[in-house]
Amino acid sequence: MPQVVVGTRSGDPYKNPELFRFVGSMEGVPEWADPAETQDERAARRPWQRRANHVFELIGTTMPGVVLAAALALLSGWAAEAIGVDVLGFERTPLSPILVAILLGVLVRNSLGLPAVYEAGLQLCLKRILRVGVALLGIRLSLGAAGAIGLVAVPIVIGCITAALLLVSWINRALGLPRRLGTLIAVGTAICGNTAIVATAPVIGAKDDEVSYAVGCITVFGLIALMGYPFLSHWLFAGDPTLAGLFLGTAIHDTAQVAGAGLVYVQQFGAPAALDTATVTKLVRNLFMLGVIPLVAVMYHRGDPEGPRRLIRPRFSQAVPLFVFGFVAMTAVRSVGDLGDSAFGVLSHETWKAGISGTGRLASLCLIVAMASVGLGTSFSRLRTLGLKPLAVGLCAALLVGGVSFALVSVVGPLSRSMGF
Repeated sequence: MPQVVVGTRSGDPYKNPELFRFVGSMEGVPEWADPAETQDERAARRPWQRRANHVFELIGTTMPGVVLAAALALLSGWAAEAIGVDVLGFERTPLSPILVAILLGVLVRNSLGLPAVYEAGLQLCLKRILRVGVALLGIRLSLGAAGAIGLVAVPIVIGCITAALLLVSWINRALGLPRRLGTLIAVGTAICGNTAIVATAPVIGAKDDEVSYAVGCITVFGLIALMGYPFLSHWLFAGDPTLAGLFLGTAIHDTAQVAGAGLVYVQQFGAPAALDTATVTKLVRNLFMLGVIPLVAVMYHRGDPEGPRRLIRPRFSQAVPLFVFGFVAMTAVRSVGDLGDSAFGVLSHETWKAGISGTGRLASLCLIVAMASVGLGTSFSRLRTLGLKPLAVGLCAALLVGGVSFALVSVVGPLSRSMGF
């Protein structure tokens, strides 16, 4: 028992703090179990327990970010309807939920900030959930339909890639931007946005800050295009969703941005063909990474006697995003399922159509969640560090590719229809 000190100023021995030191303990009763595992407990796990524990850990680290992005995605639909109908008085809201999701993410990131606990989950949304959504979009098309769109898209894609690589490199030299940085911006604009930049960086020896600057440029102007091009394409091509999809698939940089722009078009103008065409066109662009990245490496090191030794071949998964094959696989599933009177000899026609519709809605949900993550990843303070020259090159590149895309779609699109495509 604690020793009671009688000589207190108040004369009350019970006001002595020593008297209550034992209150928080329960003598003879074990302390409450500590939730943290000991090293011995971790070492005693069996192999299957280690694997299950790793999955359990991933769930715990990614759940906050995924829940945040999903909450913004769900909130965006309600907010778009409330603002457009209840506040602005339209019969049908002019706001796209996917645009609202991006803007909500930008608002949260640049007002409250983004605590580190959300980062892992948002990375999962940007890298995994997005790719799952793009792959699932393949269920909307048969192999024949996807192939027809791809054939029409090929000449437009080639023209846009050639223009971007040649003219953006010239603009880069004219503005005095470092050659490596200009090359990354040109490749990102021409083919596949951030994926192309990351795949090209090691083959030309780019530094981390150059990669960051190039990704920042692609992000800025890609987001602007995502918000504006769906409406611009609807006006430029008189509401033709196929031509609009060809334009979106070749004029916007990153796969996520193209998918988002296609969804905006569907939500605003009710034309799913625009999303289908934009997605196939963008995946055709992605496939050109197989040839363009090695070509860029050779051209970059041309004239350098040590150039052949410095060439680093990118991994196949870097050169061609694997969700391309997921998309093709889903189109194959759709093609086989559409054969005969029943899908796969098991499902009725009505059940099969319901499954296609449900898969399409799941794909759209994945893309909206990914777009909310794009907004949450957009930091104004980080973009301010880019400087004027990279932004000028990025702006010129975006306008150039957009102009070339419009010209080629205006010619090739109607011509392909007259030939029966």
